[in-house]
Amino acid sequence: MSTAPIIHFDCRHFRGHIPCKPNKANGYECGDCPVYEVPAKRILIIKLGALGDVIRTSPLLVRYRDLWPNAYITWITQSPDVVPRKFVDEVLAYDLVGLERARNGVYDIAINLDKETEACALLRDVKSTRKLGFILKDGHIDAATPAAVHKLVTGLFDGRSKANTKHYLEEIFEVCELDFKGEEYLLEIDPAFAEKWELLREKASGKRIVALNTGCGDRWTTRLWPEERWTELIKGLQAEGSFPVVVGGKQEDELNKRYSAATGCYYPGYYSLREFFALVSNTDIVVTQVSMMMHIAIALKKRLVLFNNIFNAHEFHLYGRGVIVQPTSGCDCYYGNTCSRNRSCMLDIEVATVMETVRAQRNVLP
Repeated sequence: MSTAPIIHFDCRHFRGHIPCKPNKANGYECGDCPVYEVPAKRILIIKLGALGDVIRTSPLLVRYRDLWPNAYITWITQSPDVVPRKFVDEVLAYDLVGLERARNGVYDIAINLDKETEACALLRDVKSTRKLGFILKDGHIDAATPAAVHKLVTGLFDGRSKANTKHYLEEIFEVCELDFKGEEYLLEIDPAFAEKWELLREKASGKRIVALNTGCGDRWTTRLWPEERWTELIKGLQAEGSFPVVVGGKQEDELNKRYSAATGCYYPGYYSLREFFALVSNTDIVVTQVSMMMHIAIALKKRLVLFNNIFNAHEFHLYGRGVIVQPTSGCDCYYGNTCSRNRSCMLDIEVATVMETVRAQRNVLP
């Protein structure tokens, strides 16, 4: 009678429903496999939210890979395209299949950084030795451990949120019972797209390329800078010898076409996320409102001019590569999507101020 083959269910390469990569590549079987490896930790990250939030959570991966280089890391998200695959073993889409895989895994550490009921319920349901972040308890959202209380409370009370002086990365590292040591964002660039968008350098003919992200999405339109200001800024940059390029998504397409028609500035059109990352990687300076573009610029280590009005400026960590420009009269609409004034505070941000700030960022470029 033949004996059953040895199967290493605890190996980092084990897939269960299909042959593992070492078997496919070399024909190895578990009994005498030379690359059998048990992960030091199995970690689940639950970060379902917006694209920018996923990107700005990626520094945690740097720390976990430093602590446990062979950890098996699973990330479940609604934005799988921006998860850095080189640092994550398993990326799960937030769908029925992804949820079943996450719920039925067994982890040493499970982290939920979203304060939404569905994400908190998932942390409650997964099997993990340690659960960090936010969890569903007795039908309501709560901190899974005392380390998450600060981040929970600042989301509940405006006064505490306004008084907060910790930036987002300090907060999420604290939630994970770690200290932030300057770990950078991670964002992968497709080499083919990167090569394609080298043409941007050719078009600029040696001039510094300033990417102007003219939109900010629908959620908080109080962040928008007026169209006439963008037009004036474009003309000013051109007059000073920079190469402004207007960028955005489908929502900004008609607007950016107007800017291009009015000023002659370059508008490349809108593209998939992967191609957009590559395009931005070939610029020098980014000017944007608080948006996904801010996180892309930080991840790509671009010089950044950031417009902010409705958020606590302490929230943003620019790694010493940018400047926050705010209305001189302040803003009355904290996290507000409608303006309470007759005149928007964004009109306090003058073109001359932005020009001066861009000029300063240009002067520190290598």
